[in-house]
Amino acid sequence: MPGSTAPTPEVMPGAEPFAFDGRGETGRTGVLLVHGFTGTPMSMRPWGEHLAAEGFTVRCPLLPGHGTRWEDCNTSTHGQWTAAVEAAFDELSATCDRVFVAGLSMGGTLATRLAEVRPGDVAGLLLVNPALFTRRLDAKLLPLIARLTPSWAPIASDIKKPGVTELAYPKLPTRAMMQLRRLWALTRADLQRVTAPVIVFHSIEDHVVEPVNSEVLLASVASADTTEIVLGDSYHVATLDNDAPLIHERSVAWIRERTPAAASGTTAP
Repeated sequence: MPGSTAPTPEVMPGAEPFAFDGRGETGRTGVLLVHGFTGTPMSMRPWGEHLAAEGFTVRCPLLPGHGTRWEDCNTSTHGQWTAAVEAAFDELSATCDRVFVAGLSMGGTLATRLAEVRPGDVAGLLLVNPALFTRRLDAKLLPLIARLTPSWAPIASDIKKPGVTELAYPKLPTRAMMQLRRLWALTRADLQRVTAPVIVFHSIEDHVVEPVNSEVLLASVASADTTEIVLGDSYHVATLDNDAPLIHERSVAWIRERTPAAASGTTAP
C-alpha cells in the first residue's frame, strides 16, 4: 500500500551494536570497533568492554545485512558497509579529539579502507587477522558458485578455545561474498595511502584468512609506525580466543603510547 515500508529485520539477541562513553581525559580518545563478515558486534564486545574499562569511548556498529538472517547479507553492498563505518567514525569524532579504528577480518579491511580514503582523520589502526584476499580453491570458483547458489559453507567460529562460539550466520552468503571481493580489490589497490600508525595481530594458524594477508598489508602501507604481534594460541576469531587478553593489553598500551599525555591520564614532567 502507498507509503508502506518493508519491516525492519529482527536483530539476533546478542548481535546488537554497542556503545560505551569514556571517562575524563581518556574519554577524549575514541575507539571504533568493526566486526567481520557474517559476524556481529558480539565478537568485539569483550575487547570493547576492556577498552571502556580503561576509560576510552567505544562504539561498535552492526554492519548492514548482518545480525539478522544470512539472506539479508546477500542484499547488502560493500558501499553500504563502508558508509556505515564512516558514519560511526564521524559520530565518534564529534565527541572525541582522536579516533582509532580497530577491526577483525573484514572489519580490518573496512578499517584499512577508511584510513585510505581519510588518511588525515584516523589516529591509528588496530587490526586482527585482516583480510585482503584468499587463496582458497572455492574462492576461485566463487563467481560460478554465486550464480548457482545463494549460500555456501559457513566460515564462522574458527576458535581454538573450547566452548566458545561466535554469534554469526550459519551459512556464507555467496552474493555478499562477491561484494567482499570487490572491497578487497579496492583496499589492496590503495594500501600505500595508509599513513596512520598500524598494529596488526595475526594468528599463526587461521582457517579463514591466510596469515600472508597481514604480511602483505604491513609491507604495502606507507605508515612509518607499524607493529606486528603474532598470536600463537588462537585461530581466526582471535578476539574471542585464548589470545584475547594479549590483544586487550597490548592494544591499550599501544593507543596510550600514541596519544597526548593528558589523554592517557598521565601528567607531563
